[in-house]
Amino acid sequence: MNRRALDIARRELGSTESPAGSNRTKYGKWLGLDGQPWCMSFVQWCFNQAGAPLPCRTGSCSALLRWYRANQPERVVPDPMPGDIVIYRFGHTGIVESASGSDVTAIEGNTSPGQGGSQDNGGGVFRRTRKRSLAEAYIRPMEEERMTGKEIYDALCQYLSSQPVPAWARAELEEAAAMGITDGENPMQLIPRYQAAIMAKRAAAN
Repeated sequence: MNRRALDIARRELGSTESPAGSNRTKYGKWLGLDGQPWCMSFVQWCFNQAGAPLPCRTGSCSALLRWYRANQPERVVPDPMPGDIVIYRFGHTGIVESASGSDVTAIEGNTSPGQGGSQDNGGGVFRRTRKRSLAEAYIRPMEEERMTGKEIYDALCQYLSSQPVPAWARAELEEAAAMGITDGENPMQLIPRYQAAIMAKRAAAN
């Protein structure tokens, strides 16, 4: 559900309050706080849309963090993962997209697209990369869903299907297909051992 909330947040990139400078958004309206600073309203809305509403319904970053520290302290984690909630030291929040070295990238509501505008009341949904030293804490609302073996296999096959055959292998693949060793279809897919054995037998027969 955490990653689903992140996917929803990504789809909101570029959304802005209307009219500008009003703090009026669908996120604040949904939470009953329209016209108020809405970075937390955005986070709450994304998790609700993902089917995983946060257990503390609030528009306050500090209130959400206090709730988790008091009721589910194991969900307050030192290192961020995609889908975690980052609580910044300057009263702001977002949904973590990635982390690398000393930086964390998050999708944030009510911020500015760059350093030139307000960072915690900027009027739009933007992807921001900030120093991890600015983060007070990370909240992991739910454990990440574990994929089944079939889901992992299907995802891997889908990824491999999108990859091209290496240039150095193309001529030999065509030759192997002409010899009847392989049909040449789905050349980047995984094969079980029985298929490999059959292909080796065909090659030996040639």
